[in-house]
Amino acid sequence: MNFGVTAAKALEERKIDGFWANGMGAEVAVKRGVGTVVIDVRRGDGPKECFNYTMASVATTDRLIDEKPEIAAAAVRAIVKTQAALKADPTRATEVGRKLFPPSEAELLAELIRRDLPYYDATISSDFVAGMNQFARSAGILKGQSGV
Repeated sequence: MNFGVTAAKALEERKIDGFWANGMGAEVAVKRGVGTVVIDVRRGDGPKECFNYTMASVATTDRLIDEKPEIAAAAVRAIVKTQAALKADPTRATEVGRKLFPPSEAELLAELIRRDLPYYDATISSDFVAGMNQFARSAGILKGQSGV
């Protein structure tokens, strides 16, 4: 389930007035004529610090990294290779998407990839960590500078 696509459906059904989600959710709402992109922080809208409030990620445990670092490294290599392949040919996302997603969403993938290519980077910067931690503190889910 994709939160953004689900939120776009809820917007279409007038169950919600708006949502903050990924590019797919926003694009579905816009294409269906039920939504408008109000703020896209990656493209300079809104407060600058909001850029670090969200990112695509894969999470693991310290235990896996400590006990099987080769698995964690392989996951990073796979992400980097996938990003490189999509940078070379964004239509590959549509080919794969057609096997996994409804046609209406699958056909949006290549354009969404093209738009997001400037943000394809497998590194997590210290600026991002500081920004995300500040967001978490502001939301009350993180206390202090180093932990919950």
